[in-house]
Amino acid sequence: MEKNIVPEKYKVTVAQRRSKNKHNSLLIWFTGLSGSGKSTIANLVEQRLFELGIATYALDGDNIRGGINKNLSFSPEDRTENIRRIAEIASLMIDAGLVVLGAFISPYKKDRENIKKILKDATFVEVFINTSVEECERRDVKGLYKKARAGKIQNMTGVTAPYEAPENPDIEIQTEKETIAQAVDKIVAYIIPKLKLTDE
Repeated sequence: MEKNIVPEKYKVTVAQRRSKNKHNSLLIWFTGLSGSGKSTIANLVEQRLFELGIATYALDGDNIRGGINKNLSFSPEDRTENIRRIAEIASLMIDAGLVVLGAFISPYKKDRENIKKILKDATFVEVFINTSVEECERRDVKGLYKKARAGKIQNMTGVTAPYEAPENPDIEIQTEKETIAQAVDKIVAYIIPKLKLTDE
């Protein structure tokens, strides 16, 4: 089957799309436990970038699992496939010249490393939203920890499934020590220099 697949080469390049948008395209990947604040912070970072005239798009775990990945479970194998598909989607969006924000638990280090391989030359920024499981469980904004403790949810990251924290993230946000506003400022300040086109 693969030998019959011949990718079409279109004349408009990623460099031209980036030039038209007046900024580089990249992926900002937010990883952390459920309830850590990934989506909240990603949402505000996107809003800030959008206000600065940056072409953005946000991908979120629950939204993706409600559509493209609705056939996947939370088994280790399906979690890996979930992240692989998302990385492929993000790669297409980066090729379109966008700044993509991905908010996903993505508990396995190997899966996050695989994102970098899929993106190839694209810029990948790993943001670790470091919130203790105790604090996430205290917040329990979706009621998932309560269900997991009651045995109603299997393979709950941080409860019955592992979370492999990034060892050297580009940015680490400690939500129990930093405010949301401080987190957004910190991330945006890191991102802005990376958005400048190389020929400027």
